[in-house]
Amino acid sequence: MALQGISGAVPFKGLTDFFLYALILFGYGMLVSVYAQLGFFAYLILNYMGFGVFPRKIWQYIQLALAVIALFDLFFLRSFVGGERSLASDSALGLTLLLAALAVAYFKVRDTNASAWIPTFFFMTGVTIVEMIGVLRLGVDNATMFIVVPLIACNAFQILRLHRILRPAAGWSE
Repeated sequence: MALQGISGAVPFKGLTDFFLYALILFGYGMLVSVYAQLGFFAYLILNYMGFGVFPRKIWQYIQLALAVIALFDLFFLRSFVGGERSLASDSALGLTLLLAALAVAYFKVRDTNASAWIPTFFFMTGVTIVEMIGVLRLGVDNATMFIVVPLIACNAFQILRLHRILRPAAGWSE
């Protein structure tokens, strides 16, 4: 509902419209969360394969390079090469994603260890950008905002919970 207040795209004609819109947004949020889960599982498989193909340190550098390239593409290439977008909106989107990725990586490192920084940063930048390619092609700022906000929230939740889920139970032994 906060996004509706910012965008102002749907005028409410009564209380029924308000509740129907809330129900539509709830369903939309569920769809975005499923999409985020698909991206998360794809990342887990990619990360597993990356560790199998490359040495651990090389795979970390590859992830960092891919994250930087994805951010560079989001910041500049869409505006300069594509020409249909404005540099201001692309920069704002890229800066928001960069700040969110840095914050999530900080909390992940604080909860686990320093080796989690690069994979978390890669997931929050590279994978999130890949997940939002469809809405980026639309070129509508409101549509971008409606998918980016829940997508960042879902991705942050998933990556910050992963180490808690994988931790073995205290009384469990093989």
